[in-house]
Amino acid sequence: MEHLIETPVSTALKYDGVIVRVRLDDALLPNGKPAKREVVEHPGGVAILPLLADGRVCCVRQFRYPFGEVLLEIPAGKLEYGEDHRLAALRELQEEVGAVPARLDYLGKLYPSPGYSAEVLHLYLAQDLTMGESCPDEDEFLQEALLPLAELVDMALTGQLPDAKTAAAVLMTDRLLAQEHK
Repeated sequence: MEHLIETPVSTALKYDGVIVRVRLDDALLPNGKPAKREVVEHPGGVAILPLLADGRVCCVRQFRYPFGEVLLEIPAGKLEYGEDHRLAALRELQEEVGAVPARLDYLGKLYPSPGYSAEVLHLYLAQDLTMGESCPDEDEFLQEALLPLAELVDMALTGQLPDAKTAAAVLMTDRLLAQEHK
C-alpha cells in the first residue's frame, strides 16, 4: 500500500468557520510530483438508528440548506472537538426523538466524502427504547416520522434515501438483524 501514499509538505488555513475549517495543502504524490489538496476539517458526528420493538424506525424530516430540500434521516448530530461519540449519540437521540435506549450498539464509522472532507460519522443502532419528549436545539426544526425498517431498506436500495448516513445505517442494521436471526 506504500505506493499509494501521498505525503503532506505544507498546509495553510484558508477559512475558519462556525463548524468547518478549510485548509489548502501542498502534497507529494507517490510518483514524486506535487499536488494541491483542499481539506474540509469537521469535528465529526453521530447518527443513530432508533429501532422500535415493532420494527419501525424513528426518523426525522429536516430541511437541508445546501440542497434546498427536506430529507428523511435518522437522528444525528455534530460532535464537539474531542467529544465522546457514544455520549453524543445518547444526547442526540434524546434531543431529536425523545428516545433513551437500553441497548446502544456501535455499527462503525463512515467517511461521507473522503475526497475532500475529514469528517467521520459514527453510526449506532439503538434498541429497547423508552420514549419521552424530544427537545431539539432552538435552531433545529424537525418533523418526526415512523417508518418500517423494511420500507427504509427498499428506499435505500432504490435511491429514494439520498442521505448517506441514513442509507448506510439502514442497510447495516438490516444485515445485522438478519445475521442475529440465523
